[in-house]
Amino acid sequence: MSSPAATAPTGAAPKEGKKRRGVGKMLYQVRAVFKRGGRSKPAPSAQAAAPEPLMSQPPAPAAAAPKRREYEGATKIPRLQIHEERAKKLGSRFGLEIKPSEWHSTEGDVLRVEKSVRMRIHRECHQCHSAFGAGNECPSCQHKRCKNCTRYPVKRSDSEREANRTRREAIIRRNKENAPIIPSYDYSEKIILKRPGKTGGQDLVFKGKPRMRVRRHCHMCNSLITAHSKQARTCDNCGHRRCADCPRNPDAKKKYPYGYPNDEPGTTFKGVHACHECKKKFPANAEDGTECRNCSHKKCADCPRVKPRKVEPEPDPDILESLRLRMEALRTVDV
Repeated sequence: MSSPAATAPTGAAPKEGKKRRGVGKMLYQVRAVFKRGGRSKPAPSAQAAAPEPLMSQPPAPAAAAPKRREYEGATKIPRLQIHEERAKKLGSRFGLEIKPSEWHSTEGDVLRVEKSVRMRIHRECHQCHSAFGAGNECPSCQHKRCKNCTRYPVKRSDSEREANRTRREAIIRRNKENAPIIPSYDYSEKIILKRPGKTGGQDLVFKGKPRMRVRRHCHMCNSLITAHSKQARTCDNCGHRRCADCPRNPDAKKKYPYGYPNDEPGTTFKGVHACHECKKKFPANAEDGTECRNCSHKKCADCPRVKPRKVEPEPDPDILESLRLRMEALRTVDV
């Protein structure tokens, strides 16, 4: 008969297992797994460990080197050759100029396997219009593939293949002859536009928008005022500073009614002044004391001169009236 002290430890074990919950239970299971994995295997018996002295075993063969994978029909070619072929095909098709060295790395060799060109063919069941898979049976209606089932792409005859090949060659030739213009935004070098001359001589060079040479002569001594004079806008012969009276060739008084820019007021044309109160312009060469048509202010020394600038000429009222009469004549009378 067992004593109660001996039975106490056995009864305490299930109570402790019941108390383990949550994180403590998980840690207990992990520790049990590590203890189970750390047990050592039983040592081999003496008979199994003892070598057989009578039987002579042949020496173990040396570890063979890893066998290199071989491809049937593969040829070794430089990588640069492949990139050159791809660049040439893209250039002939799209009219581009591609440098293989700027595209990919061209170092080393590669293996090329020559294979026939194949096309993926799709077939559709003519009964339920479902696509066939790898087999010859429709996955929806179990219909076996027949000649009535749709094939894509449609099988072409030899004449159609030849016509397609001819059309493709014509497109490639046209793209090569009429290559698209690729814009370049590199302005480091000066771009010179040329075209061959009509007589076959020297090429014609585009020098920009045609401009007319403007000449100014001094109205005092009738000498040419050049841009390379000792003083800017000053006559080298008499020292006269260019003014509004110095003639301009060609004349552009309609574009510059207030005088030419950077000209001094002259004796004949003194410029156009504006009223300093209402900003209304006085007539050209108006003397001091001239009354303003807007505010009746008399021109004084405070009235500033209008800055010479280019002005778009106003349309002639006579021309506008003639246009209005012509439009009236073209109108139809409503019945």
